[in-house]
Amino acid sequence: MGGAYRELFAEPGAAAFCAAGFVARLPIAMVGIGIVTMFSQLEGDYALGGALSALFALSYALLTPLVSRAVDRYGQHRILPVASAVSVAATVAMLAGVRLGVPTPWLFACAIPAGLMPTIGAMVRARWTQLYGGTPRLRTAFALEAVIDELCFIVGPALSVGLSVAVFPEAGPLLGAVLLLVGTLALAAQRRTEPPVQVAGGGEERGNVLCLPVLLAIVAVMGAMGVVFAVIDVAAVAFTAERGTPGAATLAVSLFATGSAISGLVFGSRVGTAAPTRQLLVVTGALAVLLCPLLAAGSIPVLSAFYFVAGCAVSPIMIVATSLTQQVVPAAQLTESITWTVAGLGVGVAAGSALVGQVIDRTDAGTGYLVAVGAGILAVTCAAGIHLRTRLE
Repeated sequence: MGGAYRELFAEPGAAAFCAAGFVARLPIAMVGIGIVTMFSQLEGDYALGGALSALFALSYALLTPLVSRAVDRYGQHRILPVASAVSVAATVAMLAGVRLGVPTPWLFACAIPAGLMPTIGAMVRARWTQLYGGTPRLRTAFALEAVIDELCFIVGPALSVGLSVAVFPEAGPLLGAVLLLVGTLALAAQRRTEPPVQVAGGGEERGNVLCLPVLLAIVAVMGAMGVVFAVIDVAAVAFTAERGTPGAATLAVSLFATGSAISGLVFGSRVGTAAPTRQLLVVTGALAVLLCPLLAAGSIPVLSAFYFVAGCAVSPIMIVATSLTQQVVPAAQLTESITWTVAGLGVGVAAGSALVGQVIDRTDAGTGYLVAVGAGILAVTCAAGIHLRTRLE
């Protein structure tokens, strides 16, 4: 298995852009949680921190496809430094406003342009596509990126919260801003592996990629995945709190991510023979089935074991969804298309957090997992629609 991943870095520049992408990707997992932690440390105010973090997340979901569209038209080296500079400036202005005690509207005004962060995962995947498009190595590269995504969402929040608590309240999101600027500049400077700007369809105006039914269905699958992620996080906290050990939620969520990372590494090292649409149907079906046992978890150890097993279906879905996106969209709009799938994930997380919170408040944590099961069924339904559509074409 390790040989398949070592082969990825045989191409000159691959290791460098992968490393830069990791650094630049950490901030998206650091800034939101860092804002909440900052306010909890300064004022004990979770409501304001949560509202700012939510606005930042929404702004990111809406603005980052525009950044990626500009990247497809003008190139990473022109757009990434500008977008990251705007995001970093807005983030630093917001942190300075908190420190200086400026009126709250200023903070919300800063949170909007702070969401102009580039979707680094899409930028790096576009580079892998440029190197290995049309070869089995591309699947392995996408698997590696799925694992790196998992790693970022484990390391980033822990680093951000730890710094804000141990150093000073603004330290977590401030480091996130610094890493964003350093990482994106390092990535943009690597012109050798940058995908060239491609003219759409011989020169005609580029269309709206969301008008492609298959891509829209993939975005819906990713939205359902976002709901699952939200339930996994929120319900774990509620489930463990109901049993008097809220700190155990970290272990359960980490096991979910670990299961996803392990399965991603194994899945990515194998060469699949089935059509990507069939693979997506199978892996989403597996997730829908593996989420069901969460409804019957009666203790934290059992819940943690179920988390690990359910997590094993996650990375394969991400890998296949990205591979399918690469196949069905115009090459000239690849970065934007991948970014829309990430945006779907973010919207799903926001919607899932709100929905599962309401369910848990009215019932209990165990019932909250019904939301995840419903999202899993939605994902497999969308995957079935994609598979049937491609078979009929």
